[in-house]
Amino acid sequence: MRKTYFISDLHLTEHRPDITNAFYAFLDTHIDSDVDALYILGDFFEVWIGDDEGDPLALAIAKKLKAISDSNVSIYFIHGNRDFLVGEHYAKLCGMTLLPEQAVIDLYGTPTLILHGDEMCTQDTEYQKFRKKSRGWWWPRLMLSMPLWYRRRVAKNARAKSKLNQQGKAPSILDVTDDAVTNMFEKYHVQHMIHGHTHRPKVHRSQTKTRTVLGDWYSQSSYLLVTEQSQSLEQHEFSK
Repeated sequence: MRKTYFISDLHLTEHRPDITNAFYAFLDTHIDSDVDALYILGDFFEVWIGDDEGDPLALAIAKKLKAISDSNVSIYFIHGNRDFLVGEHYAKLCGMTLLPEQAVIDLYGTPTLILHGDEMCTQDTEYQKFRKKSRGWWWPRLMLSMPLWYRRRVAKNARAKSKLNQQGKAPSILDVTDDAVTNMFEKYHVQHMIHGHTHRPKVHRSQTKTRTVLGDWYSQSSYLLVTEQSQSLEQHEFSK
């Protein structure tokens, strides 16, 4: 039985070895010769300041993914709001293909839109302003031209500011909006969508459309398994 997996929002960091161990366990137990592809839909890392950082954890993960890629499992990556600076150099180390922010794939005969999902949180106007700037042509180039110590400081300050801002916002502001979801379906003329970002795992079904939201990995592994016959959104608590 052919299989495809989707994951997002692992937020990998050296400060959470339990998440790294859970990810390695997922790869070891689920990625086998029956798997066609693994899609990583953003926020794979807690923070990414450039491919030149040479982080030991990132290099170890790249080695693990490259071995999987070399075994004829295709790996695809869509940037999230934490790791939008992941570039072609790191992708090559992993043996993975970088996709555009929004991509339509043929998922066993079903045209499916995949994305991180943060662009659909349109009520969070402050974040959307930053998103527009950070995905533009000049801001990433400017940041990557700065020394590593400066980028580390910028990333640290940005994360602190983001956490503070989120504390004062209603949960609905941090979620996708119905209008944004509808517009996304209509823009790409699909009836199936998969995304992450909101940390609210659920399969939303209407009469004609299905939207699957992937979960985060803060306390459990979360993945979507799709076969030619079905799809299953799985959550498994980390083993103690």
